Amino acid sequence: MKPRIHPDSRFVVFRDRTADVTFLTRSTADSSKTVEWEDGNTYPVIDVEISSASHPFYTGRSRVLDTAGRVERFERRYGRSTATRH
Repeated sequence: MKPRIHPDSRFVVFRDRTADVTFLTRSTADSSKTVEWEDGNTYPVIDVEISSASHPFYTGRSRVLDTAGRVERFERRYGRSTATRH
């Protein structure tokens, strides 16, 4: 590998909130949030919605996405203009 052109790789914890599973792996991703791992060290933590522990392809179970909740969250975050309200 050429020096100084690749991002730094570090240990990072990925936390799947849906399946309540955590993975410690190396990644170039970084986060300001941290978590203490089983070995007593503190690592950056990145929350993900889907991982191999909750993905329907790997689990064999289908999952219903909460599209109504996503629309409501979008409207709360960005507002809904009064011109488009019915």
